[in-house]
Amino acid sequence: MPELPEVETTRRGIEPYLVGQRIASVKVHNSRLRWPVASEIHSLRGATVHSVRRRAKYLLLDTATGSALVHLGMSGSLRIVSPADERRKHDHVELITDSGTGLRYHDPRRFGCWLWQGKDEPTHPLLASLGPEPLSDEFDATLLHAASRKRLVPIKVLIMNASVVVGVGNIYASESLYMAGIRPGRAARRMTRAESERLVEAIKTILARSIEQGGTTLRDFVGSDGSPGYFAQQLLVYGRGGEPCKQCGHPISQRVIAQRSTFWCSRCQV
Repeated sequence: MPELPEVETTRRGIEPYLVGQRIASVKVHNSRLRWPVASEIHSLRGATVHSVRRRAKYLLLDTATGSALVHLGMSGSLRIVSPADERRKHDHVELITDSGTGLRYHDPRRFGCWLWQGKDEPTHPLLASLGPEPLSDEFDATLLHAASRKRLVPIKVLIMNASVVVGVGNIYASESLYMAGIRPGRAARRMTRAESERLVEAIKTILARSIEQGGTTLRDFVGSDGSPGYFAQQLLVYGRGGEPCKQCGHPISQRVIAQRSTFWCSRCQV
């Protein structure tokens, strides 16, 4: 599933082609996504895109009357194309601007969504209970340490909880905990203030580094121009079970935590 860095990479890729542009046409080739494509999406026709924002793993295409709320799901991607380009089998939604630029949403598994957030409506339920953005000043050691008190869940589960902080997916949780020297399976309530500070710094560093390199390529993710991300080349523990730790040489451990594959070094992480 595309994680926050992949979604941010996509946002940055499509933004220059959409902001300030008027949408000339909207085509929904298949409305059967995770939820049916919102009928209000057709109101984008004739509207000008004022901004392209990201909230957690959602993209918002903002206009004067509201925002298209887009999630890439398990296998979705957005590509900038020429309207003359042949449409592929799983291209489900297409926007074309007055300048002749096309934006196509491609999703073989159809687990993403195109919903609508009206300008004067309450915050969409999918966004209402989300925690702070991980790269914002709001997400700091004070917040994380407070959230960890009396929590028996593993630390890895805590930082993947979107009500605590958004966008720390499975890959980046393992990598951040390794950088911070913290075992993923420890109870959250055992995390010290100093460890909270290290972990917050690690999360910010890992995510920022991944965004700079275009995200993490595993299966389906590609950027808005069709190119893959490259952060996978720098993964230190994720997917390396049994291989030597690049810091101490000890074999990387692997187990399932909360139904997600988890990797760590039992020497470097305590």
